[in-house]
Amino acid sequence: MSAQLDPAYRARAIAGLGDTEIDVLVIGGGVTGAGAALDAASRGLSVTLVEARDFAAGTSSRSSKLIHGGLRYLEQYDFALVREALKERGLLLNKLAPHLVHPVSFLFPLQKHYERFYIGAGIALYDTMGGARSVPMHKHLSRSKALELAPALKADAMTGAIRYYDAQVDDARHTMMIARTAAEHGATVLTRTKVTGLLRDGEQVVGARVLDLETGLEHSIRAKTVISATGVWTDDMIKMTGVEFPFHVRMSKGVHIMVPREKLDMGTGIAMKTEKSVLFVIPWAEHWIIGTTDTDWSLDKNHPTATAGDVQYILDHVNSLLREPLTRADIVGTYAGLRPLMTGASKETSKLSREHAVAEPAPGLFVIAGGKYTTYRVMAADVVNAAAERLGGDVAPSITANLPILGATGYQDLLDRVAEVAAAAGLPEQTVTHLLGRYGSLTDEIFDLIAADPALGEPIPGAEDYVGAEAVYAATHEGALHLDDLLTRRTRISIEVPDRGLKAAPEIAKLIAPHLGWDDERTNAEINRYFDRVHAELAANEEKDDEAANAARMIAVG
Repeated sequence: MSAQLDPAYRARAIAGLGDTEIDVLVIGGGVTGAGAALDAASRGLSVTLVEARDFAAGTSSRSSKLIHGGLRYLEQYDFALVREALKERGLLLNKLAPHLVHPVSFLFPLQKHYERFYIGAGIALYDTMGGARSVPMHKHLSRSKALELAPALKADAMTGAIRYYDAQVDDARHTMMIARTAAEHGATVLTRTKVTGLLRDGEQVVGARVLDLETGLEHSIRAKTVISATGVWTDDMIKMTGVEFPFHVRMSKGVHIMVPREKLDMGTGIAMKTEKSVLFVIPWAEHWIIGTTDTDWSLDKNHPTATAGDVQYILDHVNSLLREPLTRADIVGTYAGLRPLMTGASKETSKLSREHAVAEPAPGLFVIAGGKYTTYRVMAADVVNAAAERLGGDVAPSITANLPILGATGYQDLLDRVAEVAAAAGLPEQTVTHLLGRYGSLTDEIFDLIAADPALGEPIPGAEDYVGAEAVYAATHEGALHLDDLLTRRTRISIEVPDRGLKAAPEIAKLIAPHLGWDDERTNAEINRYFDRVHAELAANEEKDDEAANAARMIAVG
């Protein structure tokens, strides 16, 4: 059995806080924090990770779901960043997370004849940098060949196209699985545990005070080193320490919409340049994800919202390529995330960057900021390396480049035998393929739940792409403590069905209530809280500007 992040695990972990001094305390349960906890634990260090909300509750569940080198960074001559990211893409596809990271193809429409040379040259470079041969090579297509592949496109919207490949990931699941892998290597990983202050011994940071948001009780964690991997909350850490950092983080909002797969007759994704960035149309199971925007955000960090203007911007740009324009009525889901863009506090370091930086603003406190999702593992290793120097002694080097996350080992064999596996489990092959793409070789644990209660093999009413066992497993193994954790991050029901999960929510609540110790009152409270959140988000989506949308969303702060 793999690490079970259930309520009993959490209770034991909370009870043990402060018993001994640990080597590393990681603050932040996004992909970089989870990666740092795994990196440190796999080196043999004692580790605790604390997250104020849920794994990946911030930026790490709201990305474009791409593992990529950043094709547009080539235009900025940022070759080192692209090479590093492409190397990480190869590791994730082939070794670290092949069950969660998969190749995805994109068509890059060419607007002018002369673009074929310089865009083609850029994509050719992209295909050969950093051990990038983990996906098929690009191909040049005529206009007629491009239209065969993507009939939804207007013939006069391009002179031809280039087809290239990148990779995609369910970001929230991937982050959670990294955290579970850290737990498997001995780390303590806790959600709903908010840092309220740092412990100091003179100038040195020696731990943190944390508030258990489930019980209201405060605990102290003593640690030889503290790592802040707090993303867009980095400046909040600056205020908490009272020490000036060598950099700050600016927030940029990125919005995506989701439409059903049948709305666009295409056998590939699309990448198109806009005046501000690159807009992607990304295949996502039975949907397309379309985005993103890039606008400054200075309001609530927990609940960034998509406005009517954001949605219209995306529709206007994608419709410039489509024969049949998409409308707001076609949209089944929207989400908004905040990119943590690093900006220096001094003139020397003032450029905004996707690259990351590690600093030790106070002895014993290490801060990692900047970066992009694809390079999380490198960021994690860099900040743990810095902490290891302060720890002294003989700390082992990072091994995460060769450390598959849970579910990776044995996945390909199961996928190769999917018909046989499905027959043995008594489930449709389509269901087993879906499960393997979410759990990898841990799918056996889902099969065990269904064998014990065959009703759990049935689709969830209102979210038929998922089976009941997945809801139960989220509560018993994946650390889901609230209904929102499950509908928004363990599954993506909140953005994949037109009603945002309102029909599925009560069904799922009934399934998980016994495992989370909920009585009827608590179950109803969870359902109502989720309903309030959905209605607040829908109201926010109708507002014209960020201030009005933020105010509408904050009516329900869950």
